[in-house]
Amino acid sequence: MLREVIDKYYLDNQKDREQHHFYVTDAGKCGRAVFFKFKNAPRKEMQANILRLFDHGDHVHQLIMKPLLSMREVHVVASEVNIPPQEIISGRSDAIISDGRDLYVLDIKSMNSMIFDRLKEPKPENIDQLQLYLYYFRVPRGILLYVNKNTLELKEFVIDRDENRALSLVRSLEEVKKDIDANLIPDRLQDYPSNWQCRYCQFRSLCGKAGPGKVSWESFKEKIAGQKV
Repeated sequence: MLREVIDKYYLDNQKDREQHHFYVTDAGKCGRAVFFKFKNAPRKEMQANILRLFDHGDHVHQLIMKPLLSMREVHVVASEVNIPPQEIISGRSDAIISDGRDLYVLDIKSMNSMIFDRLKEPKPENIDQLQLYLYYFRVPRGILLYVNKNTLELKEFVIDRDENRALSLVRSLEEVKKDIDANLIPDRLQDYPSNWQCRYCQFRSLCGKAGPGKVSWESFKEKIAGQKV
């Protein structure tokens, strides 16, 4: 009885899927998947337990911020900071902190033990997101703090700002924006379907139907009309 009620709560309270601007989390991701999100394309439904994991991640962030807000060694300059308004990307960092000398952008990531134990260096996609925060906040360094959701162990990596990497990410998103405005589905990843993003993509079935190369979105919608995705 309770399982059904709790599952229904999470499934009924999913956020609006339609996307109108880029998020920092889109940085470095498959342009085709981002395009499909913008167009609110049919996708594999997200299960209630996955939605609960997202919710749990928010609680982990609160758990980490609690001691930081009360420590003298580290000063939290601001928490949940929105990047300055501009046309292409929106996003919110977990915090900007200071050790008394330098500022750092803090980005907290939670994961299960299996992934955490294998983590020897920061994930490239997490570095991409942090680089955009560093670029827009004009802060020289950031910290990626990984939290093991099972044991609450921590791993941290200090990352220097890389202007060229950030600008490359912005340009990539600008290219996707051109395809969105032109109603052209971007090409799929060069290493499709072995890329790790493909394995977890909600649009994997749709991407397979679209095939390689750029495709007209309007023509493709007609092609898949009435088909199960």
